[in-house]
Amino acid sequence: MTIIEHAEEIEHLSSGKTRVLVPTMGALHHGHERLIRHGRSLAGKAGQLIVSIFVNPTQFGPGEDFETYPRTPAEDRSLCIAAGTDILFQPTVEEMYSAEQDLGTNADTKLTGTLCGPDRPGHFDGVCTVVNKLFSLIQPDIAVFGKKDYQQLAVIKQMASNLKMPVKIIGSETIREKDGLAMSSRNRYLSAQQRAQAPVLYKALKGISENNNLESAARIKAARDMIAREAPLGKISYLQIVDRETMQELMEIDRPALAATAVQFGTARLIDNIEIDPVI
Repeated sequence: MTIIEHAEEIEHLSSGKTRVLVPTMGALHHGHERLIRHGRSLAGKAGQLIVSIFVNPTQFGPGEDFETYPRTPAEDRSLCIAAGTDILFQPTVEEMYSAEQDLGTNADTKLTGTLCGPDRPGHFDGVCTVVNKLFSLIQPDIAVFGKKDYQQLAVIKQMASNLKMPVKIIGSETIREKDGLAMSSRNRYLSAQQRAQAPVLYKALKGISENNNLESAARIKAARDMIAREAPLGKISYLQIVDRETMQELMEIDRPALAATAVQFGTARLIDNIEIDPVI
């Protein structure tokens, strides 16, 4: 595996190969490993798999955990090697946000009015800015993102379409612990008591997907009641059913939908979602 820290080194990468990018913020875990292995399978033996690790300051709001976000460079490098990474790109903040590269990229506002958007103003603009920079530097044929951040995936797909970027965006399935908790770098913030309660997020979302006899509002209420009952240490930021493509709230599940939630456990903001198909 080759480690690159400077943008100009990207220009010397071999051309003519299928180039697959897996962008991450590091603090890699088994879920990331599966994401990277998915990228490896898409690149094939002859292609180039590039993993980027960059804790992007522009997607963190005031009071969020940019300074304390976990950074585990040695462990990250070992995991990348084990998962078949060809190139690890680890730029500095100065490298990514030099004076000559300070233009931002705005997210499509139609996709950011629900779920995480209202709670994290500017977050998705920061995501689009850094992903646009990575795409411009690396010029991947394919980029792989996790479905755990489903709204982010939708925003990036729309950005690529709006800017006519020649990159295929692939969503990779959420990887979970044995008790259903979605794997996340922020899970390490949880106390033992909070960790014991956190799996109710997935349990509540599964309830929404399985209660086909209930209207959407009743499904949401039942899920909220479950989280309040089984996770008293958590505070619900949102719990919604939205259209999977537009991220607009649905009053009834008459098209491919997404049930999504964010729950705050102390300093840990956990998000999760589940896809729901309409009953025909």
